[in-house]
Amino acid sequence: MKNVITALDVHDVRFPTAAAGDGSDAINRGDYSATYVSLKTDAGVEGAGFTFTNGRGNEITCAAVRALAHHVVGRSVEEIFADPVAFWRSLSADVQLRWLGPEKGVIHMATGAIVNAVWDLRAKLEGKPLWRLLAEMPTEELVRSVDFHHITDALTPDEAAAILDKGLAGMDERLAELSRDGFPSYTTSVGWLGYPDDKVRELTRQAYAEGWRAMKMKVGGPIEDDVRRASIIRAEIGPDALLMMDANQVWDVDEAIANMELLAEFDPYWIEEPTHADDVLGHARIQQSVAPIRVATGEVAANRVIFKQLLQAEAIGVMQIDACRVGGVNEVLSEILMAAKFGVPICPHAGAWACASTSSTWPSSTTCGSAPRSTAGWSSTSTTCTSTSSIRCAPATAGTCCPRPLATAPP
Repeated sequence: MKNVITALDVHDVRFPTAAAGDGSDAINRGDYSATYVSLKTDAGVEGAGFTFTNGRGNEITCAAVRALAHHVVGRSVEEIFADPVAFWRSLSADVQLRWLGPEKGVIHMATGAIVNAVWDLRAKLEGKPLWRLLAEMPTEELVRSVDFHHITDALTPDEAAAILDKGLAGMDERLAELSRDGFPSYTTSVGWLGYPDDKVRELTRQAYAEGWRAMKMKVGGPIEDDVRRASIIRAEIGPDALLMMDANQVWDVDEAIANMELLAEFDPYWIEEPTHADDVLGHARIQQSVAPIRVATGEVAANRVIFKQLLQAEAIGVMQIDACRVGGVNEVLSEILMAAKFGVPICPHAGAWACASTSSTWPSSTTCGSAPRSTAGWSSTSTTCTSTSSIRCAPATAGTCCPRPLATAPP
């Protein structure tokens, strides 16, 4: 029996986060929003996926989803997964809509929302969370789901298969560990740029008391303010907890290097998005200059080709895939495998913490990522990013950005 997709519904979901400064950084002060896709089938099972936006403009991503809907409505799940790359290319390389990218921006984000909904639908039909479906999938099928176009100079199908086969060793033990302990996680709740010092101090103290041993703060305001706020957080969490910093692309290359010289005394584990997201060579120069502090980036990296270049240029120490930014699970798989080959750990970004999670969501305490403690969960595709890398690619990447033991987030 075939499971035919009979309809695609898209919902414009928004949350008023800007007024209180929640989610604020050096560039953005948005209302966290989602373009939420629901696929209906003749079997009554629904698949869900979304892409994250920052408020105004969410209606544009919704319109892009509607423009791509004809590629999925009327097709069966079985037909799609008989040739998953052909399906992915029907969306990512639509012969007219591709001109609006290509493979970047609103069209590619809409592609990811639809693709993730299709994978979520398949996972539900098989009665598994998406991360587990992928982690346990045969090597041949995983490789067959990856579009290697434009990345074979960095990763070939044979290399991908070897990485995945190697990952089968010890997989049962890693699955058991994941089910028992979940993933280490960090919180950004303490350090939004719009918060006054007293609130930063109070939230940091509260987070530490709740068991958090990794905090992330926003930087990119006046450097003296960044130094002062870093001093507050480090004083509250002590020398052994992790402190990460995120500049949200606001600095020029030389400015990033100079500012991190001033912030280095607070022992940052990484500096995230220190400069423009597309400046691969700039990231490489920053990474060379600020080491051993790691450069982390990827939340707005548009596609696998940008990640390929970041890895080839040795520009990053932590890779931050956002499955709601790139073209969905198929592209995420290629990025995970490239990270495994280059030995760069993954800590996925999932800005959609405020948005409704898909039905196959894994609890927020099991993903290595940031979220305000008041939220309920994460998108299944973000958890998939971490879970697949740690379970099937663990020998190459260790699957997590954090080498030191961290307390997992409280439930």
